[in-house]
Amino acid sequence: MEHSFLIKILLMLVIAIVSIALFRRAGLPAILAYLVTGVISGPSLFNWFSQQQIHSVAELGVVLLMFSLGLEFSLPRLWAMRRTVFGLGSAQVFVTAVLTMCISLLIGLSLTESIVVGSAIALSSTAIVLKLLNERGWLRRRHGELSVSVLLFQDLAVVPLLILMPLLASNGETLTWSAIGLAMAEGVLAFVALMAFGKWALPKIFDEVARSRSNELFVLSTLVVALVTGAFTQWIGLSMALGAFMAGMLLGESQYKRQLEADIRPFRDLLMGLFFISIGMLLDFSLVITFWWQVLLLVVAVIIAKALIVYGLLRAAKESFRTSVSSAISLAQVGEFSFVVLALAVNYELLDINLSTKLVMVAVLSMAVAPWLVKNSVDIARRLHGVKPQQAEYEEIPTVEHGNELVLILGYGRVGQTIARFMKTEAIPYLVLDLDPKRVSEARRAGEPVYFGDVAKRSILKQAQIKEAKLIVLTFSSSRVLDEVLPLCRQLAPDANILVRTRDDEGMEELEQAGASQVIPESLEGSLMLVSQVLFQCGVPLSRILKRLEYERRNHYQYLHGFFSGEETDFTLELLHAVALPKGAHVVGQTLGDIPWEKLRVEIRAVRRAGAEVESPELNWQVRPGDILIILGKPRRIEKAEHYLLQG
Repeated sequence: MEHSFLIKILLMLVIAIVSIALFRRAGLPAILAYLVTGVISGPSLFNWFSQQQIHSVAELGVVLLMFSLGLEFSLPRLWAMRRTVFGLGSAQVFVTAVLTMCISLLIGLSLTESIVVGSAIALSSTAIVLKLLNERGWLRRRHGELSVSVLLFQDLAVVPLLILMPLLASNGETLTWSAIGLAMAEGVLAFVALMAFGKWALPKIFDEVARSRSNELFVLSTLVVALVTGAFTQWIGLSMALGAFMAGMLLGESQYKRQLEADIRPFRDLLMGLFFISIGMLLDFSLVITFWWQVLLLVVAVIIAKALIVYGLLRAAKESFRTSVSSAISLAQVGEFSFVVLALAVNYELLDINLSTKLVMVAVLSMAVAPWLVKNSVDIARRLHGVKPQQAEYEEIPTVEHGNELVLILGYGRVGQTIARFMKTEAIPYLVLDLDPKRVSEARRAGEPVYFGDVAKRSILKQAQIKEAKLIVLTFSSSRVLDEVLPLCRQLAPDANILVRTRDDEGMEELEQAGASQVIPESLEGSLMLVSQVLFQCGVPLSRILKRLEYERRNHYQYLHGFFSGEETDFTLELLHAVALPKGAHVVGQTLGDIPWEKLRVEIRAVRRAGAEVESPELNWQVRPGDILIILGKPRRIEKAEHYLLQG
């Protein structure tokens, strides 16, 4: 019996792997693959698991889903976007939910069912929209900012829904405003109690855990904190997922946030996958086939209605036609948190299983078309506005005056940024391409010539003046990208020197044959630099050291192989961060000397004003609206410093 259960789990995982691979090739999100896996594994086909097992997996998946949301939740970011988040976001959720509730009541649903349906339809897919906006480099565009603001409020709106669900299921009792207020008050008190506990106890606990230098203990402690807080909120009559969200917020405010994100990601992704599989298991395909025309009609109605609501609200807020249309199309689908709402409603017996199945299929189909809608939202807006869609989605790269000395840097990670700083110091003209929109935006605000673009595309490289570049530096180490980019660079710039950075010397000869003028393996070069310093300190003549280093490079570092392996060590790196100060920022009007830099434990590197950069500014520099402060520090200190600069 036990072996039979294990075999069923393994078969389900194999189905999930195949489904994800096929859906990825089709350009569809993995969530849909998990749902298909659930359909195949559930009552609709093989019926491998009981209803109780499905509910158990679903609850655990909801807990981890809400925990990951809390971990990524940023109060400073929310405060900086408060006008669009609480203005546009609240209006979208309220109008969509109320209209859906009214329509539900008209077609004969009860008030409780109407509330659940309205809440589920009002939410959009944070995972799909943010991922696609990020890939397209649209997060900093106006329609991207508006979409993110609405999604932030929708994520916030899930929290009161988690409080409301158990209340709606209170044994058929009449729902009163006093009961709602009491439940909300309990939620606020639980939030305050957990936040106080988190500020006092969690830092000490995780300090001790961190000193143990055990990844297993760190991850285990994180999971225990999430489950204990969930058990606490469930004990006081609220949802367990609400406690997990609060736990995520508490840990997101700690200095260990980035480490937690890295350690918890595999568990989070796996359990989120299991949650969506469990949702798929709840689908009754015989019912879907019977009412297929109703499902398709609902999908079309939901997408059009949500798009029209968002468009109307944005036009009322005096946004441009194209921005309004792009944002409306991006937010027209139903989201993954709708599955959370529907799953809880089924668990609490608030929804009939037939109705929940129809709504889940509506959500699935709307999410299936969401990638196409988001990717083409700008083109659709241009067509509706009578403008021909642009062929390229990337920002136009201006011509750089270089006098045949241009250095083209492909990739703006740590290595690319280091090279750019030395180019800037020596007044050597350079231009950088990178595919990380957040990094590009940060660098552009700091005045760097960094542009968003896929370096595997011929048109982008031509815009970047690759044919006129004296030197091309490939700073990323992805073998797949290098295989595509290096031959293309050599083809477009046959006379240029091409330097390729790699982590080690694996595949070094192949890279040279593909067109690299020189391959620099950073781990081996770092060892050579250390060796040269040691030899010099020991009295070896400099000329002999240089000859030995050159010999090692010519012979492909043969002397630097064959070492004992050891455990890798992670280092916490300091980051540069550009903080743009709007009119209402806390430090506007103060001097740099008034800001407690020592207390914040960050360093002010430069100030940008009206396009000009002043390095190491004087402490009597008075901060004005629109100034951009470039600060240096560790990630958590950077977050606290930005919070102080914006809010105090």
